[in-house]
This record gives sequence, structure tokens and C-alpha cells, in this order.
Amino acid sequence: MRTVLFTAHNRLSILHSGGEYFPALIEAIDAARVEIYLETYIFSLDDVGTVVRDALKRAASRGISVHVITDWLGTGHVRGKMLADDLVSAGVEHHSFNPWFRHGIARTHRKICVVDGTVAFVGGINIISDYRNDDPDHDELIAPRWDFAVRAEGPLVAHVQRIMQLQWLRTGRLGLISRIQRLREGRIRPGRVVENSGMAGFVVRDNLRNRRTIQRSYQRALGLSRHSVYIANPYFAPALRFCRALAHAVERGVDVSILIGVGEFRVQDAVAQSFYRRLLSKGIRLYEYRKTQLHAKVAVIDDDWATIGSSNVDGISLFINQEANVVVRDAAFARDLRTSIEAAIAESVEIRLEDFASRPWYKRWLYDAVFVVYRGLMRIVTLGDYT
Repeated sequence: MRTVLFTAHNRLSILHSGGEYFPALIEAIDAARVEIYLETYIFSLDDVGTVVRDALKRAASRGISVHVITDWLGTGHVRGKMLADDLVSAGVEHHSFNPWFRHGIARTHRKICVVDGTVAFVGGINIISDYRNDDPDHDELIAPRWDFAVRAEGPLVAHVQRIMQLQWLRTGRLGLISRIQRLREGRIRPGRVVENSGMAGFVVRDNLRNRRTIQRSYQRALGLSRHSVYIANPYFAPALRFCRALAHAVERGVDVSILIGVGEFRVQDAVAQSFYRRLLSKGIRLYEYRKTQLHAKVAVIDDDWATIGSSNVDGISLFINQEANVVVRDAAFARDLRTSIEAAIAESVEIRLEDFASRPWYKRWLYDAVFVVYRGLMRIVTLGDYT
């Protein structure tokens, strides 16, 4: 069964990090004529965040209907309230996603903007400076964060806008009956694929009608891979099915390379490293990106299938949080993204099985312990879905 509804004739642009993303985003906001929807995990009030905020306020002053959703945890309670008060006073509508964990532990980790139903932005880039770490302290980075987004025009935008409109309603004050009706509308149903250029699909993950859509899109592409797989991800801790899909690809002769971001959180590094021995022993090539913060969630398979979005390859993104990816079936787009990944790999450190095996015994023991604990916790919080 297909997991992605593809549409053709989309015009797609890869935006590399905030240096390309924020000028394009602000240009679209300033050109808005009717409405804007923006959703983000982090909305910082640094020099970049204030520029985006001011653009949203300018749009509202022109009579544009502006809707902003920020995550209560990711943006922060205090910072989020300051932002909300500022936006609302300027005529911008604002919703905070799941404040005080009232609806469970899930967060909105999505980074989406739709303007006038004609242009959409989807990716992994938060509203924060490229030179600020996205941890709570926002420490300064020595080089710009490595991240990506997609700017899209064409039929794909209608799907993005529909999901954003539903998200806006869900995060508002709806009665129980209305909320249930909106939830039923939230599934993006697979359809017939028309082979053509600019083919793209919008894939979301939630805890209702789209619980496994992003993972299944990955697994289907991996299952059909013939030549190469490139994955870049900062928080890499895949479930068993995902690991098996990678291993089976290698068994078929596919070259599988995974670029992992390290150095942001020690605990997260330990979780990722707890998977290294298992992945390396299957013939998967692993690289650590240490130049700056790697925040991109991207992949290219066979120069035919590519994805850019907010979803990490870990239990939290694939089984708990709300996420959004664009999946593209376009050779030129895939080649451009692969070139960027290969350039980052060239600046990275390859991790080999023999090097990993030579690490002190207590570190290897720690990795195994972390693996068991992480897997157990994920199975508990996902009610057994983490498989």
C-alpha cells in the first residue's frame, strides 16, 4: 500500500540552512495577500526571530490573516508568552501547542509555513539564528547550523495548507464533537501516482490517523533501493524494523551511508553510539559530523527518492511527536541534495567497526546498557509501537 500521495508539476527549491531559508520565508510573508499559517517547534527572540516576528506583524497590519503555532516546550513557556503577547497585540493570532502537557507528552516538532495557499515551506529549520545552538541555552556555534528546508509551489501546497488549517483548529478551543470530526479529516489518503517531473508528497506524523506514515515511507523506499542510500540525521536511534530495512538493503548490494550529528547532547550521543556496533556489523557506513550542529533530517535513495523534513530517525520523532516531511521523486532534486550530503560526509569522521571495537570495555558496556534502557523506555512510552 502506498504511504505517500504524490502530485506532479511542483516547483521545488532546496534551501540550505537559514542563510537561504529566512530571506525566502520573509519574502513570501511580505508578499502575502490573504493568509499565512506558520508552525514551528522553536521560535527564538534572537536577531533572526525578531526579523521573522516583525514580518508577521507587518503582514497583520496590512489586513492579512496570520496564524502562528509554537510548541510550548520547544519555544519555552516564558519566551512563548512574550512572543504571543507581542504578536496578538499586533493582530497576529497565536496558539501554543500542548501547554503544560495537557494532552500527553507529544510535541509539535514540525516546521511549516504556508502563504496564500500558493507557496509552502517545509523542513527542519526552526526560527532561530544559524549561529545559535537550539538547546535551551542557545550557545553560540562556531559555524552555521547544517540544515535544510524545501520551498514548494504547485499542487503540493494544497495538501500542506489543509493540514495546517486542521492543526490550527485542533490547537484552538474546540468542543469534543468538533475535535473528533476534525481528527477524522486529518489523514492524507494515498492516491494514483502520475509519473512526471516535480513529483512530491507531503507526509505527516501524528498519534491518530497518521501514526506510521513517515516510517513507512522510509521503509518502502529502503525496500525498493537498488544502488545507494544516504541518510543525514542528528538524533539517530531507529527501531528494529528500520534497522532491518537498512541491513536488507546492504545484503542486496546497496551502499548505505549514514551521517550523524554529534556534540549537542551527551545523552543523545550515547544513544546513537549504542546502535553503532549493530549497524557497522551489517556493513552500513557511519560518519560523525563534528564541524557544527547538524540539524538536518534528510535522505536520498537511488538518486530518485529524497526527503526533507522535521522527522528524526528515532523513537520520539517516528512514534511520539508530530512531524512533517516532503518526499520528492525527482532526479534533479535528489542529485542536488545528495551532493550536499556527500560534501558534508567529506568533512566528517568515518566510524569503522575495528575502531569502535577498540574502545575501552567500559564504554562498550555503557553503549549496551544505554541501548537496553532506551529501547525499553521507547516501548513503554509508545505503548509497544517502537518495534
